[in-house]
Amino acid sequence: MEILSPELVLECYLAGIFPMADEEEKEIYFHSPEIRAIIPLDTYKCSKSLRPVLNKNTFEIRINHDFEAVINACSHPRSADDGVWISEEMKAIYIKIHQMGFAHSVEAYYNDKLAGGLYGVAIGSVFFGESMFYTVPNASKVAFYHLIERLRSRNYKLLDTQYINANVARFGAIEIPKTLFIEKLNSALAINNIFA
Repeated sequence: MEILSPELVLECYLAGIFPMADEEEKEIYFHSPEIRAIIPLDTYKCSKSLRPVLNKNTFEIRINHDFEAVINACSHPRSADDGVWISEEMKAIYIKIHQMGFAHSVEAYYNDKLAGGLYGVAIGSVFFGESMFYTVPNASKVAFYHLIERLRSRNYKLLDTQYINANVARFGAIEIPKTLFIEKLNSALAINNIFA
């Protein structure tokens, strides 16, 4: 079995495959679902309830200011029955991928303290969204809004969210067949881009 490395994980992303850890089994599994969730960058609309928060500049947005703090916060269970899919090994790998310039965080600060954010991997013109968190209401939503704005302004083509769930559905996620996802992926990977 091949040892998990930043290079292997990046190769998997290029093929439309992503890792998730099973903490109970202490294993990392690679997924390539037949149905994939994406958020179309041209159809995302900010919710009306979020507009006043944005207009008040409630949060200060920083990019890659404290990637490690973001992935640590994302790795915590959200509730007592919520599983953990970001293991210590995965955190170490993504921190290395960040140091290589491929993993990025969008962070929302409230009173100069990290209040929410998200991280993912950017290759070509694809952003592979991984996880998000908040400790102050609306912080992750504001971080996501700024992610979309950044991707749009830099002409990114694809925002992958892997699986559909209530959280990504509220941001406009849709499901597409794996074959169509791979087409979109290959097309977007062919366009070089810079996230940060």
